Amino acid sequence: RETVQDVCWVAAVIVACVLNFRRALEMLVISLMVLFFVVWDWMMGRYGDRIWEGLLPVRELVSRHWIRIRWLIYACVLVGLVCWLVLDTAKRGERQLMSFFGLLLLIFLMMLFSKHPFNVIPPLLFCGLGLQFAFGLLVLRTSFGFKALNWLGQRVEIFISYTDVGSRFVFGEKHEVHFFIFKVMPILVFLSAVISMLYHLGFMQWLVCKIGFIMQVTMGTSPVESMAAAANIFLGQTETPLLIRPYIHELTLSEIHAVMTGGFASIAGTLLGVFISFGVEATHLMTASLMSAPASLAISKMFWPETETPRTKSIDVKIEGECTNMLEAASQGAIFAVSLVANVVVNLLSFLALVAFFDATISWLGGMFDYPQLSFSLMCSYIFMPLAFIMGVSWEDSFVVAELVGTKTFLNEFVAYQKLSVLIKKRKAGGPEYINNVKQYISVHSETIATYALCGFSNLASLGMSIAAITSMAPERQSDISSCGIRSLIAGSVSCFVTACVAGTLYIPELECPHYLSSTFNSTNVTVATQLLTCCTQLYNRYGMRGYATLPIFYSISIHILFGHLS
Repeated sequence: RETVQDVCWVAAVIVACVLNFRRALEMLVISLMVLFFVVWDWMMGRYGDRIWEGLLPVRELVSRHWIRIRWLIYACVLVGLVCWLVLDTAKRGERQLMSFFGLLLLIFLMMLFSKHPFNVIPPLLFCGLGLQFAFGLLVLRTSFGFKALNWLGQRVEIFISYTDVGSRFVFGEKHEVHFFIFKVMPILVFLSAVISMLYHLGFMQWLVCKIGFIMQVTMGTSPVESMAAAANIFLGQTETPLLIRPYIHELTLSEIHAVMTGGFASIAGTLLGVFISFGVEATHLMTASLMSAPASLAISKMFWPETETPRTKSIDVKIEGECTNMLEAASQGAIFAVSLVANVVVNLLSFLALVAFFDATISWLGGMFDYPQLSFSLMCSYIFMPLAFIMGVSWEDSFVVAELVGTKTFLNEFVAYQKLSVLIKKRKAGGPEYINNVKQYISVHSETIATYALCGFSNLASLGMSIAAITSMAPERQSDISSCGIRSLIAGSVSCFVTACVAGTLYIPELECPHYLSSTFNSTNVTVATQLLTCCTQLYNRYGMRGYATLPIFYSISIHILFGHLS
């Protein structure tokens, strides 16, 4: 039966390519990718042991000289990193360089406050950050990688839009009037049903195992914590432990810490669709989810190194589905989302009400000292401003991004992304950057760093949920799980910030200044002087002062900036 289906699919691809090759290109690429992985799995299953035995002489040679090879690799990486910083990153501007130094500072602080600082394994850290940089370079610095993920992001947005069909039927044509409840929440139900169907088909298990195996081989982590980190890319912090439930009682403290950190350092695939519907860039959200997996393992193992002998090192982790057919899988996925929707709605309602109360109380206390504008958001902006700045956010944007980070830490990422979406919409709408000395939006580069920094469940509310979920599966380990809670929350937050630093180092916003400058020179008044100055700096850094012919342009820009401030 499967052979007949395969033949029919191949025939359909051939016919589609013959009729219109350009139209069938996407179908052909997907089919070739599936064929490659199917053949690979077949080859490894049938000849993997023979290949491993055939490589025995090579493995013995590498084992004898492994110390020299390792130090040679470290030296090459160090030289390459220095050259890259000098020839590439430093030319991009101080923000990219600041992001890199922020990365080094966060790593240093994690090593300084490590549970067992003398047991930290540097190769594990290098491999984890190396995977991050490799994927970041592929997506953020190569046109092929960026276009591929951008294409995937567009398809995800189209896929999510099909939720409107069900929402329109159930809630009526005007369902978008109540945007959050009748537009956003149904996305959780739809994606939960789809993911459940993919698990029934076995695709999610296959994908999680492949990603987990890559991290296990490169970083040397145990199979259980590697699979948990991979599963966190698609599932939430309460669903992932279900996949490793039979092994939780055998985990070491370091492994429990790694599992919890992975949950705090990422978001569920269902929420990914919700944040995309807010208007947050889909490409960066998906990149952040993938990059956070190796980051969570690297930071976790640095903050709580392994000092015991893992009993799960040789376990072959199996992930089995529980549904008997596709219809049952879709139904169970949708029913499971009901509790998720209720959890999100109730938490948002209570947290937003509490924030309003805290703001009123703090403003009342501030009024006693002639400072009534004091608020929870203002306090967060000052507390987290240094962190936002070292991640590469510009000085004028650092207070706004710091407020978002504080909101995500003390409330949840849902509220933080909703505030970020408002900033994105204001930037795209144009208009003055400041109104009554209040910043209305931030730059694209700052938005990108904020998107990566907020992409995680690392908040105080999630801490209780994570401890309760894992404890319910292994009650005898309750004290061990609780002892890992605070440190795993800190490690999960730092993992998000490290991912943001990597993105800030690698990401280069598109230069849209020519269009902006042409419209500015046709205007009699400059309303966005900071953006004009940014464009001037970007053009100078990219093209330099190529001859005196460019001097009148920069003189004109300076005059526009001056008159813009005077007006």
